[in-house]
Amino acid sequence: IFISIPLVTFVYVFANIAYVTAMSPQELLASNAVAVTFGEKLLGVMSWIMPISVALSTFGGVNGSLFTSSRLFFAGAREGHLPSLLAMIHCLSTLLMLCTSDMYTLINYVGFINYLFYGVTVAGQIVLRIRQPDIHRPIKVSLLWPVIYLVFWAFLLIFSLYSEPVVCGIGLAIMLTGVPVYFLGVYWDNKPQCINTFVDKMTYLGQKMCVVVYPAETGSGGAADEGEEMKEARSPLSKEGGDC
Repeated sequence: IFISIPLVTFVYVFANIAYVTAMSPQELLASNAVAVTFGEKLLGVMSWIMPISVALSTFGGVNGSLFTSSRLFFAGAREGHLPSLLAMIHCLSTLLMLCTSDMYTLINYVGFINYLFYGVTVAGQIVLRIRQPDIHRPIKVSLLWPVIYLVFWAFLLIFSLYSEPVVCGIGLAIMLTGVPVYFLGVYWDNKPQCINTFVDKMTYLGQKMCVVVYPAETGSGGAADEGEEMKEARSPLSKEGGDC
């Protein structure tokens, strides 16, 4: 971490400085791919290096996002914080491809929400350092860096809301649709039996429609390390939906 993060930061910052230095504001605004235009202007026959470098950088980012995004929902469901259906895996395929005619719309919706959660996560780190200062932390950094990050994060978030209020509003609305589901299915402990029955039936239906099951437990911890919600959810599902 102490080598990779400064190195990546150095490369990205100086790459952007090179773009601004070598290209005029008109060229930057007119270019659909700044790195490609930069390579064509300065590197000549070697201009192919720039798009390949950008592709490799993007591949690394997408690779990390695929692993982290999918595991967030999976782990959250196993701990009982999300519907138990999200803790299952497909019997044959674990890859879901989403196709749309306008990829930029998805990027705009998801980008704002992602950065919103990044800021909330960093703010949570500060809160935990204040409320629970003595718990074990594998990596511990000065609170100065999270505070600096939150300052820039707040500026970018406010600017995004000001420049694209409709897109940001739609993204927030999509995110907030999960709030009643969370309170109904997770936060509300003393639910009437009819609601528990309805949630179970919806889980069974989703399991059968998506052809998914809970992954087999391996390792020394096994089922002992599971959350109580996960244990309760596994039992009825294994009886009615486990034959898929």
